[in-house]
Amino acid sequence: MNSAAQKSEYDVVIVGGGHNGLSAGCYLAGEGKSVLVLEALDKVGGMASSGYLIPEAPNHLVHPCAADLLSLRAHSVVEELQLERHGFKQVELKPAYVYLHPDGTSLVFWRDPKKTAEEIRKFSPQDADAYVKFVEVIFALLDVVHPMMRVDPAQKNLGVKFKAFRTLRKHKAIKPDIVALATGSAYGAAVERFVHPVTISALTCLTGAAGPVKADGSGLYFAVLGFLHRFGIGRPIGGMQTIPNAMLSRFKELGGEVRTEAPVAEIISREGKATGVRLQSGEVIKARAVVASCHPKVALDMVTAGELERKWLTRIAMAPANAHGGSPLKVDIALSGQISVPLHQSRRADGLNLRGPVLLVGTAEAVIENFESAARGEVPKLPWMWIATPSAIDESQTPQGQDIVYLYPPAMPVNPREGWDAIREQAVRQTIEFASQYVPEIASMEIGRRVETAPELAKRLNAHNGCVLHIDTSIFRSSTMRPAAGLGGETLPIAGLFFGGAGIHPGGGVTGMPGKIAAGRVKRFLK
Repeated sequence: MNSAAQKSEYDVVIVGGGHNGLSAGCYLAGEGKSVLVLEALDKVGGMASSGYLIPEAPNHLVHPCAADLLSLRAHSVVEELQLERHGFKQVELKPAYVYLHPDGTSLVFWRDPKKTAEEIRKFSPQDADAYVKFVEVIFALLDVVHPMMRVDPAQKNLGVKFKAFRTLRKHKAIKPDIVALATGSAYGAAVERFVHPVTISALTCLTGAAGPVKADGSGLYFAVLGFLHRFGIGRPIGGMQTIPNAMLSRFKELGGEVRTEAPVAEIISREGKATGVRLQSGEVIKARAVVASCHPKVALDMVTAGELERKWLTRIAMAPANAHGGSPLKVDIALSGQISVPLHQSRRADGLNLRGPVLLVGTAEAVIENFESAARGEVPKLPWMWIATPSAIDESQTPQGQDIVYLYPPAMPVNPREGWDAIREQAVRQTIEFASQYVPEIASMEIGRRVETAPELAKRLNAHNGCVLHIDTSIFRSSTMRPAAGLGGETLPIAGLFFGGAGIHPGGGVTGMPGKIAAGRVKRFLK
């Protein structure tokens, strides 16, 4: 991927070749800017990458981080960057999520909210009716929030703000519920509306992947339901790597340059202005602007010593990144055959094949216990995880008749009291045992596995504290307050330096929007 002609000066240098860095590069190159993307690893993609990472199973494709597409379908980056013309293809998961209760019953989250309500009706007619009303509140919240996610919050955006005001006026009867959902807890929103333990557990297991469900502001996590019902959940054909690959192709078509295996040691600043970067090799590359699509703390730590006031370094160091103490453990397992979900499959009268959807395993009590245990530095005792089988939708990702399984317990301890070396084997064994209670073939058909803990992910991707979202999601870390006060606006304390990753608005997930917003800020700066 390295460009044959390695210039020493550009309009813009982008630190980090994840999908947001490439997104920023495409938008800037499209404006005629000379742009260089620098990636420390041997290929682009970052948290939106895929690879054949299990030595015992060299033909099983692994997705180390993201596997599905939620927010990307709600934005315009795919169309604007013409990614389909560059090889990106996706299919919609139908259905996307299925909750598996320990008693053998299951609840399907269909794209159609009314169809989902009818699924809930099997457990509680009261909950079914409540779900329809709840989705109205979620949609109203989405009508306010979603347009703001598509614009730079540092701009006036008067038209978008006026539409948000009109939306609130239109829904004035449920405005208190909208405010309560945005500022309250996800668990509170569930238990105040629903009575059946299956309904409550299904909603808690779904939203818990974003963070502790009892925290104020976690009600925003229900946006996932709004996106599911409005836009559906997609899965890329050929794996997540096809997204950064398509962006890379478009970027090169626009004249952009990429250098892999080129880690940056310093973002050079002189008298409060960014002038370029210095690579670990010692090479200096000059630039009129620098975009850091890496974690904001990593970026500011690389700025020339003495150029930043202590308050900015302190403020970003204290910005919450898995501050609740929990972080996902990722276990990918290559199988010699295909999975089944026999107990829950047998209990479904409709014959729905449970191999394809993302499976949500656990209870509301387990979600709460997992985060509490993680905060104490302990391995959780109750099972809760997401299980996905990418090869069930795209058979090209494994040899014929075989599967790759993605196990994702969202709340393991970031910093175990005994250290990860001491608990790693226990945590992995427990994760596989829990999953095997629902998908029994996992243990018997294993060919090989890949495991990544929070510290390992942090080291591989420079993700502070192993936080896949860079900065924790909350109403207090949104808009221009993301990643921190004074660091989420049009400019940073170092002129010509811009954040362009998940640590800025609108946040984490595979969207390309932080990169697009950063590109707009750079464009205005370089005028």
